[in-house]
This record gives sequence, structure tokens and C-alpha cells, in this order.
Amino acid sequence: MKIIDGKVHRFVKLIVYGCQMNRSDAERMDGQLQEIGYEATEDMETADLILINTCCVRETAEDRVYGKIGEIKHLKEKNPHLIFGITGCMAQKEGEKLIKRAPHIDFVLGTNRVHELARIVREIEAEHTHHVNVGAAETELPAGGAPVVRESKLTAWVPIMYGCDNFCTYCIVPHVRGRERSRSMEDILREVESVVAEGCQEVTLLGQNVNSYGNGSEESFAELLRQVDRVKGISRVRFMTSHPKDLSNEVIEAIRDGEHICEHIHLPVQYGSNAILKRMNRKYTVEAYRALVKRIREAIPNVSLTTDLIVGFPGETEEDFSAMLDFLREMRYDSAYTFIYSKRSGTPAATMENQVEDSVKHERLAKLMEVQNEISREINESLKGKILEILVEGPSKNDETVWTGRTRTNKMVLFQRREEQAGDFIQVKITQPQTWVLKGEQV
Repeated sequence: MKIIDGKVHRFVKLIVYGCQMNRSDAERMDGQLQEIGYEATEDMETADLILINTCCVRETAEDRVYGKIGEIKHLKEKNPHLIFGITGCMAQKEGEKLIKRAPHIDFVLGTNRVHELARIVREIEAEHTHHVNVGAAETELPAGGAPVVRESKLTAWVPIMYGCDNFCTYCIVPHVRGRERSRSMEDILREVESVVAEGCQEVTLLGQNVNSYGNGSEESFAELLRQVDRVKGISRVRFMTSHPKDLSNEVIEAIRDGEHICEHIHLPVQYGSNAILKRMNRKYTVEAYRALVKRIREAIPNVSLTTDLIVGFPGETEEDFSAMLDFLREMRYDSAYTFIYSKRSGTPAATMENQVEDSVKHERLAKLMEVQNEISREINESLKGKILEILVEGPSKNDETVWTGRTRTNKMVLFQRREEQAGDFIQVKITQPQTWVLKGEQV
């Protein structure tokens, strides 16, 4: 707390781990906190409130959170009035165990209780007692109407559904995010119209499995895409994440026919052999996935496909891994997020037999990344000399004269700035393709 020009200022440091849904939740947390008088700060030393929005999908994410919790203990010792809270998936999973392990935590707030943040902070300010509010993860939609402070003025995350019904054997998400619940199309469109009116050029529709939006009701994901595409003033529409078993021909046609729907589909395959896919409970086969990709590429020839891949899943053999590499070479993804399998307590895979040794996991990950990096570079090399439209995002981290933007296919482009402003659309000729980014010059 500081007194500046006779006015009391209170500061919050919000730390976010994990997926885009966590970042979207954090925007709603930030909105509530600003409404009750908190201002954002990057300095934990000066913060009156520190909030960690957590992820527990992988062990490394939990380890980082516990490390940060230990670090903040020293700040609490120096400043007993500091309020410290844990929210998100790890809060939902662990509940009051977190406070028992680290008593300097003041409150734990579950994934379905984001809308209660302001009330709980006010109560702690008045009483300074511990609060644990987790509740059942799957019972209801988060309350609407909470204020939102957007991370970006150009792009906006818009959650369309929460939870997941797929229960992949390695995944903790259904246990901490609950079963699938979809927002009404009317509510989603109202939020999209609002952010576009505020100047956002690009909207990303979010869900653990956007393809199952509507849960079989008349409000399908394909129809939602068509409706969002028609919002006056919108420039680009993206979505994530898609589950392959639910990506319908109607969705493919909506992307093909849409004016503003970007030609990029993130389509997590997770593995390239039927034996492992079955153990993962992914509910599709390599053959079905291959046929789906064929339909996508026939309908949208310039589509960019990205994916998620896991190595070291229990029972993975050399034959499985070889099949994975062959499948990767066949699919030719523009890029892939690659992960080493990590045990998550409470999931079936954690107790499966034939767990893979860590050294083998790391060896296989290195091979997998080598193959994918080669493919990504080859695909990007094919863009040399082509002129692409990009949405200007702003200066790069290392050089303020070099700016960044993204293509409709979600490729990052670096270019020398002239007079552009963030939010402008410009044409760039690709001159230096690289594995992860494209470099170009304006035309």
C-alpha cells in the first residue's frame, strides 16, 4: 500500500501458469480486483495481494507453483498484511491441503469460483482469516457479468465452454475443470460484439474441446463459428482446442466458407499408434485421424495444422515410437507442442504398468523434436517469396525497430517497422524462413 498524492494505492501481482483458459480466467480476476481498488504491479515486494492462478496438467507446472509458494513465504514474513491466494486447477485439485502444507496461504479458490474473488479478498482484508472455497468442479457455469481486464487490446480470449467429458487416461482436466458446460450462443456473441466494439481485431474461442460445444443441442460449434464470423467489425476468428473425434464436416465447411475464420486448426493427436491411443482413451484411431486430416486439407488447401504429442506414455515400446515418427512424417504438421508423459495422481495412467524410464523419455523427446523441427523448417521454406497478410502486434522483445505480427495461419513474422501501429494489417514478403518464425519485408 502506498500513499500517492494523498490517495491510497493498493497493488496486486497476478502470476499465471498454464493454458489459455487460465489466462482468460486471470483476465476476469484482474477485472474484479481493479473494481475493488487494486492496481497491477510486476513487483512482488510492493504488492499488497499476490495471486497465483495455477496449472496441474503436468508435474513441472506444479513444481513451479510450489517453488513460488516457498518464495512468497519470505515476503509474508516481512509483510504480515500481505494477502496471498491460490486459484486455478491446482487449487481445485488440492483444496485445503495447500494451506496445511503452506499456512502462509490466505485463501484457495477453485476453478468454478472465480466470480467470488472480490468478495473473498474483501473478507480477508476485514478479518484476515483463511478461506477455502473449492466446491464441485462440474456443477455449473461460472457466474457471468464479472468485469474483465484484457491482456491485449488487439486480441481477446472468449471462453465458450468449460470442462471436458473425454477422460483421457493421462489427463487431470475433467477432475479439476469438471464436466462439459456450454455458455449460451447469445451470451458468447454479446461478449464478442463487446470486445470488437472496444477495438479488438481478433477473437479466440476457448474450450477444452470446442468441437463438442452445445452438448448435442441445436447450438453447435459450426453454427457458433458462422455467427461469430458475421459479427460486424470482426477481422479474425480463431479457436482452440479441437478434439479429433468431434471435428465434424460441418465445422470444416464453416472454416472453409468463413470470411474471417482463420485457416489454422490445432488438432492434438497425442500419439501415432493405435495401441497407445487406446491406452490413452483417445477414442479414435490413426486411420480415423488420417482420414480427418485428408478431409481438412481437401477442403482448406492452405490450412496450417498444429498438434500436441506425448512421448513416454506407459507401455510405449520402440515399435510404438517408430510408428509415431512415421506418422509425424506423414502428417507434416506446421508445428507441434511436444511433452514428456508426466504422472498425475488421480488419473488411470499414473498406476499403469510398464512405466517408461526418464532417460528413455528424454531420448525419444529429442528424436521427436528433431523430426518435427525439420518438417517445420521445410514447410516454412516453402513460403519464401510469398506475400502474406499479417496483423501487426508490436515490437519484438530484443529490438524495438523490429516488429512482429501473425499470419492467418498463426505464423509469427518479424519485419522492419515503418509507420505501422499495433492492430494494422499489412502485406509482408517472406525473405528468411526459419524453423519457428518467418522474417520478411513490407510490400
